[in-house]
This record gives sequence, C-alpha cells and structure tokens, in this order.
Amino acid sequence: MTTTESHKAGSLSERASRVIPGGVNSGQRRVPGLEDLVIASTHGSTFTSLDGKTYTDYHAAFGPPLLGHNDPDVDGAVAAAAKSVGLMGIGVSEIEVEVAEKIVSLLPSVEKVLLTETGSEATFHAIRVSRAATGRRHIIKFQGCYHGWHDSVAMNVISLPENMGKRDPLSKGVLPEVTEATIVCQFNNAEEVERALNDYDVAAIIIEPIPHNIGAVLPKPGFLERLRELATKHGTVLIFDEVITGFRHGLGGYQSIAGVTPDITTMGKAMGNGWPISAIGGKAELMDLFSTTPGQPAFFAGTFNGHPPTAAAALATITKLQTEPVHEHVFRLGERARQGLRDVYAGLDIPVVVSGFGSVFVTYFMEGPVESYDDLLRNDVDMFIAVRREQMKHGVFELPLNLKRSHFSYAHTDEDVDRLLEAAEASAKAVLEARA
Repeated sequence: MTTTESHKAGSLSERASRVIPGGVNSGQRRVPGLEDLVIASTHGSTFTSLDGKTYTDYHAAFGPPLLGHNDPDVDGAVAAAAKSVGLMGIGVSEIEVEVAEKIVSLLPSVEKVLLTETGSEATFHAIRVSRAATGRRHIIKFQGCYHGWHDSVAMNVISLPENMGKRDPLSKGVLPEVTEATIVCQFNNAEEVERALNDYDVAAIIIEPIPHNIGAVLPKPGFLERLRELATKHGTVLIFDEVITGFRHGLGGYQSIAGVTPDITTMGKAMGNGWPISAIGGKAELMDLFSTTPGQPAFFAGTFNGHPPTAAAALATITKLQTEPVHEHVFRLGERARQGLRDVYAGLDIPVVVSGFGSVFVTYFMEGPVESYDDLLRNDVDMFIAVRREQMKHGVFELPLNLKRSHFSYAHTDEDVDRLLEAAEASAKAVLEARA
C-alpha cells in the first residue's frame, strides 16, 4: 500500500462520515477495526480496497453473489434488459412473467409469486398476509433467526446472555404492542412451539430452516417435519424464510432438500447474484389475498417491484444454476473447507465446531453440540474475531463479527481453499502466541 492509496482511503471514509451517519449505509457495515475500509472494486471471488489490497472474499455481502462478483452473464443480461425496457410502474413486463414462471416451476411450495426488492420486504408481507388470512394476532419466531428490519421480527437474533428468555428488540422506537405479539421459541425445540400454539392465537410460524444469521445451526431430524404437522393442526401459516438458503442450497430451496413444504416461502440474496431482487411465494389461496388482485385485503405495493433489469438478473442467475454445475462446485469446496478446517484446528489442539451446509461454512471456537442459539453462548468471541482479523494479513476476508457465516461462490477455486486453510492455521497460531 502506498502513502497515496492510504491517504485516499482515509480521506474517502472521512468524507463519508461527514454526510452519511456513521459513514455507511447499513448498520453492520461499520465493523470495529475496519472503519477506514473502502471498497474500490469486486471481481469473481475477490474484492480490492481503495488502499490497493486484494482479498479473497468469503463474506460475499452476506451471501448474494453465488456465481461470484460481477458475473458476466448476469451483468450482461441486466445491461441488455436496461436497453429495451425500464421502470414503468404500470402493467407487467415479459421478463417479470418469465422469472415468476421459473420460481413456480422450481420451489415446491410456490403456486404463485410476487417480486419485491429486499428480503425484509418479503418477510414483512409474509407476516401481513398470514394475519389477513387467519385473523390472528401472534407470530412465532426463533431465537437466533433474523427475518429483516421490520418491528415484528427485528428481535432476539444475537442476544446477550442476560437477554435470553425474554423479548430482545434490535432497536429502540419499536412499539411494545408489536413485540408483545411475537413469541420467541428455541430452535430445534418443537415442544416449546406446541405449547405456544396451545396458549396463543398464532397466525404464523416464521423460521430460517437453517439459521444462517448465527452461522449454521442445522435442524435436527424431524424438527421441520414436526413444525409442518403442528402448523397444519392449528391452522397456522408456516413460513420458510429462504432468503439465504433459497437457490444457494438448491434450485428448490432447502425445503426440497428437507422434504418439508411450507405455506409461504420468501427468497432473495442468491436469486439475483448481487442485484436487489427478492420474492414471496406460496399457496395460491394465500397469495391471492394480496391487493395485486383488486379488492383483496392484504395491501402489497412497491414502485421498484419486478424492475425489469433486476428481474433479468434473477432470470440469468437461475438459468445458470440450471445449466452449469454451480451447486456441485460450491458444495465440493464447502465440504473440503469444512473438513480441512477441522483438521487444522485439531492439529493445533483448539476445540472447534466447524458447521455449515453446502457452500456455507463457519468455525465456532467451542465444544459441541450446537443445536440452538443457547449453545453458541459458549463460543469464544474474542478468538472468533481475532482469527478473522489476522487472516486479513494473509489476504483472506471473513467478516470479523461474532457468529457470521462465510460463503463459497462459483468463482472460488481449490487454490482458494488451500490459501484459506493456510491462513486459518497461521492466524490461529498468531492469536495463540499473542494470548500467551
């Protein structure tokens, strides 16, 4: 890094702080120790900061670029669509219909689908239509699952130990009447869900089938199946938030892998390979309650919904997932990395649980088992963050925030895995030496 490059990065972050609160446009982008990180460019499996350093990127913007940054086929489709049709805000375009047809053909739960921009919007509408359909007040979410920024679900994600067992909102300014209508259950605990269903008028159960917002806590055999049984028995809408798992774990979402069909599914992130598009789909009897059908009671709107160029990104992404061995490639790299990391830490006599699924991996610094968020309170947070910060010196970037997962893309290679394992070993050794 030259003095000029360093000055440019510092100058730009200072300019940002003068006009953008905190200098960033999303709460988790300002990470302690990385206040001056300015992204200059992205390419494939890497990003380059303004100070001239290139990193192999495993953070990957929390997961959207499944094909890798700046995929030429996806970006080319966006550019081509933008040349022919822009934003109208009336009627429908052919590209929107094609995307919807693809999703309906692939996701087991989806008979009809609506496009929107963000995962938070999709989960918001999923809860709204569930309440409209059932006339009920309460919803059930799970400790450790994140479903976006809206008040009903922006709570009980990465909670402090003293906040366990009670409602733990992520923000001030939320009405208590809203949070009181949300029941928080423990992941993998179907008995607790059954008790809540017996005690409250529950409109919906919303769940990440794998809670990736706390890394990768896998569902125990029978847990998702039991939720399906309970939701059916109680007339409650079962919502799978597949904003992360959808398309990244399979064309049919994780539901096709688990063999459990929810009533509503939300999708996003990997669907557009970095372009802002998401979707909500499900049973026709529920989806037809949205006001996109005149006279129906669940209001649904958004000027940018189905924006043709971003819809083109989704269509191109899904088409590539269907025609190229994307999942085979990223699943193989993910499994190789997980086993390699287990071997690295075993060789250093450091207790870890290396978890994940498919292309997602995370190393918890603790002994198992890991079945719910409660178990993750044992994670050595300082070690987790320190190793990731040290890895940056080796050109490897995993987000240095507690419990955050990492991802492989189609652009990553076996050589990237080799460097990841080398960086993990060297970084863990350096952290141990510093502690000693």
